[in-house]
Amino acid sequence: MISVGEATYQLLRVHGLTTIFGNPGSNELPFLAEMPDDFRYVLGLHEGAVLAMADGYALASGHPAFINLHAAAGSGNAMGALTNSVYSHSPLIITAGQQVRSMIGQEVMLANVDATALPRPLVKWSCEPACAQDVPRSISHAIHIASLPAKGPVYVSVPYDDWGREADPETHHLMARRTSAAGCLSPEQLADLVESLEGAKNPALVLGPEVDAEHANGDAVRLADALNAPVWIAPSPSRCPFPTRHRSYRGVLPAAVQGITDALFGHDLIVVVGAPVFRYHQFDPGQYLPAGARLIHLTSDPSEAARAPMGDALVVNVKETLARLAAAVRCTPLPALAPLPDYRTPQSGNGCVHPDELFDALRCNAPDDAVYVKESTSTTGSFWSLMDLSRQGSYFFPASGGLGFGLPAAVGAQMALPDRQVIGLIGDGSANYGITALWTAAQQHVPVIIVILKNGTYGALRWFADVLGAGEAPGMDVPGINFVQIANGYGVSATSVNRVDDFVRAFKSALASRSPTVIEVDTELTKP
Repeated sequence: MISVGEATYQLLRVHGLTTIFGNPGSNELPFLAEMPDDFRYVLGLHEGAVLAMADGYALASGHPAFINLHAAAGSGNAMGALTNSVYSHSPLIITAGQQVRSMIGQEVMLANVDATALPRPLVKWSCEPACAQDVPRSISHAIHIASLPAKGPVYVSVPYDDWGREADPETHHLMARRTSAAGCLSPEQLADLVESLEGAKNPALVLGPEVDAEHANGDAVRLADALNAPVWIAPSPSRCPFPTRHRSYRGVLPAAVQGITDALFGHDLIVVVGAPVFRYHQFDPGQYLPAGARLIHLTSDPSEAARAPMGDALVVNVKETLARLAAAVRCTPLPALAPLPDYRTPQSGNGCVHPDELFDALRCNAPDDAVYVKESTSTTGSFWSLMDLSRQGSYFFPASGGLGFGLPAAVGAQMALPDRQVIGLIGDGSANYGITALWTAAQQHVPVIIVILKNGTYGALRWFADVLGAGEAPGMDVPGINFVQIANGYGVSATSVNRVDDFVRAFKSALASRSPTVIEVDTELTKP
């Protein structure tokens, strides 16, 4: 007979979950002590960075990631990063060590009191197995539910004395189990959608992160071409679902009610695919839709479909639906779309590098298939106007707005994509939340390039202070941080520049080094 721990490792191996991201404590040691030689343990120095690294790994690879945290304290440390995972639909299997079963009720040291409630509502499902023999089945349950639409993080708390117990002899059935979603449009639903698209005088597409996550960017392009329709990216995008130099591309919608209505004025049909309707941010009330417009929402997430305040929704497989629509629509030719304008001329910085200059230099010098993990929130306008994002899976951004995702996620994404160069574009305010991931990059020899845009302040917060009329509120500046010294202390090569020519030289050197590198860039403060 095998132990619960041995059965669980067999199960993880079957599902390809042989990389474990973690930061261990005493409750986790019995599980880790049994780790087979073909598994890899990726140690992070803080649980927030651990979860964000795993998140970047899952998003970039398209497969679930396995995380092992320390009881309630470690889980709590990770919950800030977990807020992004929820809205990016990241399939994360989060486990945490629990005290021995006989002592949980006494609330002894390191007991995770009411463990299943701790991560809610940020997880799709959470459990603590009722007995040791149910641990492998619970882990199997977690893997499947995290991976089924809509994907999302799950949580399993396991008492540490369970791992050495004898596994249920029927556990072997778990190794052969597979689950998959098979829902598709009925012929009637497809016909209704095609009729709506073909009958619209001025349709528009709004695409969200699920399009990119499901590798449906090419299908979206074919549908846009068939419709000769403009395409917007849904507000606050965590991924890029459409080529930013395609003739149909019209930019990113603002994250405000009236701003979206104004942008979509004149369209009689708005089809939103793979995004919530809508993830607003700043409070700018108004009409939800332009007068005379109808909205159709296509998503795999029943919650997104149900909570939208307007429009008709279909819960569908996004890739399959886009592909079938692109093949089925036969529209009357519409007036030709205006040609895409040239890249705007980058602004120059005053004694430092303007974000325009930085992104223009990256576009000209980075590999064509580079992957950008961005958490510099005050430079979003510059980024979207100057970058050429044409490849699937080329862009990741925190989905909930919580800081700390970017730097560790860039490390995780580079681990998942060894054949593509990952470039982290991280604000100096954001960098401090996940800076310990540099140590992991050095220890794991992860050749990620981290560009820290250093303007000495929380730039997006300053912009929001103007929006809210808050004036000069305290706590908005972060002066006096030397990221070169910090990076060197973690074992990562680093340099600081304040001219775009020097940045280009440092960037080319980093590309050639194939080792983790930090480039600190003194940048001018701009508005999002």
